[in-house]
Amino acid sequence: MTKRVAVITGGASGIGRAACLKFARKGDRVVVADFNESAGEETVKLIEAEGGEAIFVKTDVTKLEAVEALVEKAVDVYGRIDIMFNNAGMGKSTPVLEMDMDIYHQIIDVNQHGVAYGIYAAARKMKELGSKGVIINTTSVFGFLASPGTFAYHATKGAINMMTKSAALELAPFGIRVVAAAPGIVDTPIIQGYKNKGLLDSMKSKVMGNDLTTPEQLADAVYLLSLDEADAINGSVVMADHGFASFK
Repeated sequence: MTKRVAVITGGASGIGRAACLKFARKGDRVVVADFNESAGEETVKLIEAEGGEAIFVKTDVTKLEAVEALVEKAVDVYGRIDIMFNNAGMGKSTPVLEMDMDIYHQIIDVNQHGVAYGIYAAARKMKELGSKGVIINTTSVFGFLASPGTFAYHATKGAINMMTKSAALELAPFGIRVVAAAPGIVDTPIIQGYKNKGLLDSMKSKVMGNDLTTPEQLADAVYLLSLDEADAINGSVVMADHGFASFK
């Protein structure tokens, strides 16, 4: 059977790298996309060291033409695209009254526009190829819950939730699914600031099991959503948060 092709943005670290390794270990060919070239190439080497197949494409997800080129490269090299995991994201402090608008726009460009471009480029190519693919977006419990000092991040994740639903509705006639995974507190560099402030134990207390979600656990959930057996899950935001949104 022809191997699937998974394009994964933010694949140089954290959830993205864990997802790249997960899909490759399951036999999929992986296109690792990230702006960090050295770390992205390292992800490819990790995959190849385990006998997997992958390429790296340097990608600035804030540029539509770069995301379109990423999708074209995947098809040029592997002949198809089955999975688009729009995972690249960032977070910085943006309290409403002291907000740096340059940082606000940077977060919007990466988190919101990057996902929109990924949906657009992947969906158009999947339709062109007649592929019954799946587009998966990384959102967050903070697309539903408010937390102080993260105004821009909340805005982007709320937008991703609705973009997922809207795109799923329009793409369903072509056999293309669109879903989102909403993690809670994942142990990645994005939460280093909280660790520096000594808030780790407080963060752990907010989830079932009293521990942070690992990137590998989130990658497992994303992989499950990509399978044909998950075909009934469409237009949904799947909570992968260890109960963060419902526990306390």
